[in-house]
Amino acid sequence: MNKRAFLTSSAILTTVSLFVGCSTKNLSTNLDRINFSDYFSPAKVTIYQQEKDIETRHKYIGVVEGQDCQVKPHHAVPDEINARTQARRQAFEQQANGVIFTGCALLTAQQLAKLNNSNDAQQCHAIVICYARAFAIEPMTDK
Repeated sequence: MNKRAFLTSSAILTTVSLFVGCSTKNLSTNLDRINFSDYFSPAKVTIYQQEKDIETRHKYIGVVEGQDCQVKPHHAVPDEINARTQARRQAFEQQANGVIFTGCALLTAQQLAKLNNSNDAQQCHAIVICYARAFAIEPMTDK
C-alpha cells in the first residue's frame, strides 16, 4: 500500500471512528419547551404609557417589579432594560398581558450600604429596580 492510500484510509477510519464514538453520547441543551416559552414571555406583555391607552376591557392584576444587579464594581452597570424585561416576565407569570411602568430607581453602593440588612445590599454593588402595574387586557374584537 502506498503512502497516499494509507493516509487516506487512516483519515477515513479516524473520521468514522469519531462519528461512531460520539453518536452514543446524549446531547443535553437548555432548549426545551419551557425554557423557550419563558425566554420569549416578556414579548407577550405590551407596555402602555398610561391606563387610558388601553382601549379594551382590562383588569388590574397587581404590582410587579424587576431588577438588574451589578455584582462587582468592575462588572457592567445595572441596566434598566434588563430590569423592565424582568418585570414583564413577572407580569406574564401572573397571567397579565399588559403593564404600565411607574418608575425605575438606581441604588448605588452608598445607598445600598444604608440597607445593610437587605439581601440586595449584601449581593449587589449597585442595582436598578423597576416597578409596573400589571393588567389582564381583553383582545380587541372585530365588529
